[in-house]
Amino acid sequence: MCSTSGYTVPSFFLNFLIHVLYAQFLFSNNAHGKQISAVFVFGDSTVDPGNNNYLPTVARGNFPPYGKDFVNHQPTGRFSNGRLVTDFIASFVGVKENVPPFLDPSLTIEDLMTGVSFASAGAGYDPFTSQLSGALTTSQQLELFRDYKRKMKVAVGKERTDEIIKSAGYIVSSGTNDFAFNYYGPVSVQRTLYPTISSYQNFLWQIIEEFLQDLLNEGAMKIGVVGVPPIGCLPAIITLNSKDPISGRQCIERFNAISRDYNQLLESNLKGLRRTNTRVVYADIYTPIINMVQGNTQIDFEEVHQGCCGSGLIEADFLCNRKSPLCSDVSKYVFWDAFHPTEIAYYVIFKSFEPLIRQIIA
Repeated sequence: MCSTSGYTVPSFFLNFLIHVLYAQFLFSNNAHGKQISAVFVFGDSTVDPGNNNYLPTVARGNFPPYGKDFVNHQPTGRFSNGRLVTDFIASFVGVKENVPPFLDPSLTIEDLMTGVSFASAGAGYDPFTSQLSGALTTSQQLELFRDYKRKMKVAVGKERTDEIIKSAGYIVSSGTNDFAFNYYGPVSVQRTLYPTISSYQNFLWQIIEEFLQDLLNEGAMKIGVVGVPPIGCLPAIITLNSKDPISGRQCIERFNAISRDYNQLLESNLKGLRRTNTRVVYADIYTPIINMVQGNTQIDFEEVHQGCCGSGLIEADFLCNRKSPLCSDVSKYVFWDAFHPTEIAYYVIFKSFEPLIRQIIA
């Protein structure tokens, strides 16, 4: 029960109200004008709407039950049951309802004009991370952006293209795979080259800095760089590192500490990248996810340490498939599979970003 000014509100009613407001957002027309001309996205599976569908990789989500709550229940390649944070952002700033993958050959010039995602599931800042899963490296994603600019200049002219690029919002979300699958994964190459985690984090920053400088040189002026989540709370990480992965499921603190240290480094270093008339800002994804896991949100999530798909312990990608059993109520789960949040969790993350988005587009 929640009490406000002496009046007691039943928790089930508060939950219902939150879900109603969430539904209203999904179907409302946003009226935030056109301070942002387009939304461009770079990163990993948390922001890949389907680019990997067109790559020779097993890291795909273009089959059921992925997308079961997306438009027309369509599995697009998004690693969730529905929309991603970037879809909510694009809708909020008024450019489009959902951000499509750049590699989709069916996209029209109109689709391209308001933004696309170049992100690739399995990617990391470290090129070796992307190579492990056959994902696009950060450099390859940037080259696709340059290809986008060339296509647009042919279609609408240099002046129009330059205006779109200058007025667009850019989202960069990566890093989790660098730690979860690469540095602490089964292949020890990077642990040998960088024997301390701090040395590896500094190596990642060098790559991030170069990428962001290149993106600024390409004309970007409003960039949001997302940190990493509490990696120790990802269901698969709990399963692989817990002493009792079945009945004693808790977040692995040593991985969460790594996330916090990396995020602190990222936030601090980003301040040195700002140029005149540009905004490069840090977006905190750690806090909204840890708050959901710890029950510090208005939504009462009933399951925070397991995914909805399959056993919820390890399944993702092809292991979460049409034969996998699903939870009865996905809105009660923070995680859709063993690595990726549910649509409603992504919405909570988006809401935590909203003040930052308003600041960027002001």
